[in-house]
Amino acid sequence: MKKLIAALFVSFSLFNVQAADSDWGKTGHRATAEIAENNLNKKAQEAIGDILDGRRLAFVANYADDIKSDPEYRKYGPWHYVNIHPDAKKYVAEEASEDGDLVQAIRKCIQVLKDKDATRSEKQFHLKMLVHFVGDLHQPFHVGHASDKGGNDIQVRWFNDGSNIHRVWDSQMIDFYQMSYTELVINTRDLSKSERKEIQDGKLLDWVYESREMAEELYAGVENGEKLGYSYMYEHMPTVLNQLQKGGLRLAKILNDIYS
Repeated sequence: MKKLIAALFVSFSLFNVQAADSDWGKTGHRATAEIAENNLNKKAQEAIGDILDGRRLAFVANYADDIKSDPEYRKYGPWHYVNIHPDAKKYVAEEASEDGDLVQAIRKCIQVLKDKDATRSEKQFHLKMLVHFVGDLHQPFHVGHASDKGGNDIQVRWFNDGSNIHRVWDSQMIDFYQMSYTELVINTRDLSKSERKEIQDGKLLDWVYESREMAEELYAGVENGEKLGYSYMYEHMPTVLNQLQKGGLRLAKILNDIYS
């Protein structure tokens, strides 16, 4: 019995290490989801509460990562990112990955949630995925280059530890502050009504191109093998918080539009 418990503990620990190394990390995704929750209208709150059995969006924010290790769901792996060639002027669906990508994923989730004939189970699954994918969209390296796997192949040192620039943006800057997701939410900017509207304006591809432009700037600002630490973090952490906030506000807009 003790051996079984130990084995389960090890398996659970390995699973969480794997999950924590992707996307915004668990804390960042929950922060984005909580911001969205705080900006839902009444109709969206009621509909989402019914679909999620009363649970908040932050509770399901990491579902899309948590299922990655299950072979049944591996086909959704490409849905976490989108690669647009640096020379391409725009996203072209016909040239997108045959396995799907982040843009197709978000569109699919919205389609299912709007479909009156979709089952409750289908709506629940795609709502959980949507919460996560809108967060992914605002991590710039999820709209990075295919040639370096969204920055995963750009090796850097994070303080004294080996890492890559994708992971630094995914979780290591956030984890350094050791804040809960609610503390991250509290420490985002106070926005006026007009500022919130400006963030929420535009369509999905506008937000994709925004993240892509940011990714290009970040690529230009780091070299393979570079050592990153306090100065890099202090320069870019405000951007991390802004991206978490933008993701939350835009997720709220999508959900409010679905259930309006």
